[in-house]
Amino acid sequence: MIIDGLLHPDFYPVAQVFRGQLSRRPGGAAVCVYHRGTCVVDLWGGYRNERGAAWTRDTMSPSFSTSKGVASTLLHMMVDRGLLDYDDRVATHWPGFAQAGKQSITVRQVLAHQSGLYHIRQMIDHADRMLDWDFMIRAIERTPPIHKPGTRTGYHGLTYGFLVGEILQRVTGRPFSQLVQEELVGPLGLDGMYVGAPPEVLSRAAQLMWSPRGAIGPHLVRRPDGGLWGELVMLAAGWVQGGLRLAGVQLDLQSILDALAPRGMSAFDFGAEKTLRAAIPAANGLFTARSLARMYAALAGGGEIDGVRLLSAKTLARATQVQNPTHSRVVIPFDMRWRLGYHGVATTRGVPRRAFGHFGFGGSGAWADPNRELAVAFIVNSGMGTPFGDLRIARLSGAVLDCVRARPLPARRNTARSQDWPKVVAA
Repeated sequence: MIIDGLLHPDFYPVAQVFRGQLSRRPGGAAVCVYHRGTCVVDLWGGYRNERGAAWTRDTMSPSFSTSKGVASTLLHMMVDRGLLDYDDRVATHWPGFAQAGKQSITVRQVLAHQSGLYHIRQMIDHADRMLDWDFMIRAIERTPPIHKPGTRTGYHGLTYGFLVGEILQRVTGRPFSQLVQEELVGPLGLDGMYVGAPPEVLSRAAQLMWSPRGAIGPHLVRRPDGGLWGELVMLAAGWVQGGLRLAGVQLDLQSILDALAPRGMSAFDFGAEKTLRAAIPAANGLFTARSLARMYAALAGGGEIDGVRLLSAKTLARATQVQNPTHSRVVIPFDMRWRLGYHGVATTRGVPRRAFGHFGFGGSGAWADPNRELAVAFIVNSGMGTPFGDLRIARLSGAVLDCVRARPLPARRNTARSQDWPKVVAA
């Protein structure tokens, strides 16, 4: 297995872990790490499709819920500019949202997954509706919350992006995909970040390579109504196999079905061109690890990197404060230490107290730790496990933490150019 890229010598163990993961799985991946404002790991390797084409420096991969961290960051930027506030009622900015008993739902409740609007299966008649932004907004407008807002935390797996995205569009007057390019990609000089990709960049997209049947645990189970429960059963398996059953945690399978399996999901292709060209901000971001890591590096650096400020320190502190958990949780039945649109971060070397980010189905993820001025991002196109059953990013993150803890305390920022570091081409 060949990996390529640039690597600061202090972080060589990360390359070892990465190489080992690639050798044990089909497909390919990329990992990028920023420390103290400098990119110290930028590696990629493996195969971008089933034909065996090599993963290259500019390969992007569909990254599912990792997209939620990008959407959340954009909203925090608009709060920082005074266009809205977390405790505003959503309907103040989006009047049509006030229908069906939703007039009192706040922006904070949306960001903390407490608005009671995760039940996409009851909102739309087919998964393909997610490709039509206007249809999704009308569906959300006419749907009542499934529970009283603020009383339960229910992971808004697919609806989150439409909720946050429409709030952003209302307060800025710009389409969500345009906001990504104008507010993040341009200012930060990113080389691969899209939610709603233009046709000319789709040749850079890696092919999603789903795990063989049984590779993650259970077989795919098909219900009489034609809905594919495979993803849901794998999701539940990740939790159960992680010991939740022994801990007495009970899964609410109906809430998982409501949140993650609209009818027709068995035929919905997240890797299809029409899907990648649409904006589904909770689930269809197309990213390089490098772009995700740089965005999170700005957040890890107090809201700024290389003279470009995304957020003020005050807004960043508000955005990343752990929200009061409700006693009742559905879809994900344990405390994710939700911030406003980000969750806590677990690694194989512990749980960094102030770290926040967002992981996604399939194993991708990205996060920041302000205490260490650290940002980590990982994208992948194979395996397709849940964030709970797939430990690749947790292991990479653990290796990163070990390297950071071993580095001398004096800052090394800008003491060496990345192009002067060893180029990695290792069998």
